[in-house]
Amino acid sequence: MRERNNIIMEYGTYMLTFFASYIASLAGLHYLSGLVLMAEALFLYVHWVKESGSLVELRALFTLAWVGGQGIACLQLSKLQADWNYVTWLCFFLIFGGFGIGYEWGQKYEKVEEKELEKDEEQARRLLHCIIGLMAASILCFAFEAVKVGFIPLFSDEPHAYSYFHVSGVHYFTVSCILIPAITVLYIKVSTKIPAGNKMLLLAANVTAVMIPFLCVSRFQLLFAVGFAVVTYIMVNKKIRIRTMVILIVALVPVYVILTVFRHHDVSYLNSIFEMKWEKMPIFITQPYMYVANNFENFNCMVEQMTEHTWGIKMLFPFFALTGLKFVIPQVNITQIYLTKPELTTLTMFYDAYYDFGIFGVFFFAMLIGIVAKILMNVVKNSKNPTAYLFYGQIAIYLGLAFFTTWFSNPTTWFWLALTGMMHWYVGHVNRRKGMNKEDE
Repeated sequence: MRERNNIIMEYGTYMLTFFASYIASLAGLHYLSGLVLMAEALFLYVHWVKESGSLVELRALFTLAWVGGQGIACLQLSKLQADWNYVTWLCFFLIFGGFGIGYEWGQKYEKVEEKELEKDEEQARRLLHCIIGLMAASILCFAFEAVKVGFIPLFSDEPHAYSYFHVSGVHYFTVSCILIPAITVLYIKVSTKIPAGNKMLLLAANVTAVMIPFLCVSRFQLLFAVGFAVVTYIMVNKKIRIRTMVILIVALVPVYVILTVFRHHDVSYLNSIFEMKWEKMPIFITQPYMYVANNFENFNCMVEQMTEHTWGIKMLFPFFALTGLKFVIPQVNITQIYLTKPELTTLTMFYDAYYDFGIFGVFFFAMLIGIVAKILMNVVKNSKNPTAYLFYGQIAIYLGLAFFTTWFSNPTTWFWLALTGMMHWYVGHVNRRKGMNKEDE
């Protein structure tokens, strides 16, 4: 276990900061309330990055997203925002505390060692098979959906066209191409030499991973594909140049703007939705602000308006969806969600945990996520299978966007994790076979 003094310092400063933010909010000092939480999030992120030696340490990412996101929401820059219920504040406090308990509980803390993956042509060959398989499945399923629904979102005049671009059971495969860039990072890392033909296949696959989200007008999928690849790159390389990260971010800005235009979300439309207190605030600040802040507001709406919990049905929806039981038992299709505005439908990662089990639910779920995060940190360091980084990368994205949506109640999340599990078995079969051969000798 880590030194007790370190733990007391880390979580002690958070408790003091949290209560200071709460008191400032009660006093109507919303800027102060938000700024102290954002400062604490940044302090803890830097502290844990230095301690772990990794820019993408899971606890650090979660802290930056959850505590920092809560601080952003506390600024109350929109007319849609209101003072939170005391139960909301309690839940947000217990979520961070529960994650910390799970992360520290019974796990030996070790510094994350940045290591080089070994060159292995057999693993590289199998990773290439995974890339080609994902590309082929995504293209075929996208074409099938386009024919079935009769349109492609990019070329539709409907503001929310992507919401209707789904064929049940097929769309999971369509969007799985976003795993390709991260797998490409692993393939390049373990390959000793990449033939020209394979380079062309990699290019085609990665173009597919960008074009399908673009054609679907899905900004999130595009950002996920790039973010997932960047996290994987950071994990398998000793260093990543700041310049490289800046170039990636700058390159995504025009793409993000273009996708916003094709979604028919012009500035006047977005401003009418977001209802900012300062009407002249630039849209490039307003939009990301609301994509963070309003998720916490939706949580507060649920706390204040909900009359009864669903005792597991909401969080088990991925099971009902992936098994097809949602068509047999229609009662599991819970459609009521509590929102500040019908157009703003994103939620925090813990929304469904409260929906099912209330205060106990968010604490227990956060603690479970903390336990899984720490175990995964140790597994990745000791695994010889490069696809272990795919598990890490996905969880890193989910924790780094903990303010954004209900990841683990989303069937697509579990579908991607299941696909990753199959690829992990397929690529890892090489090492198992090598181990058996050594035993025979």
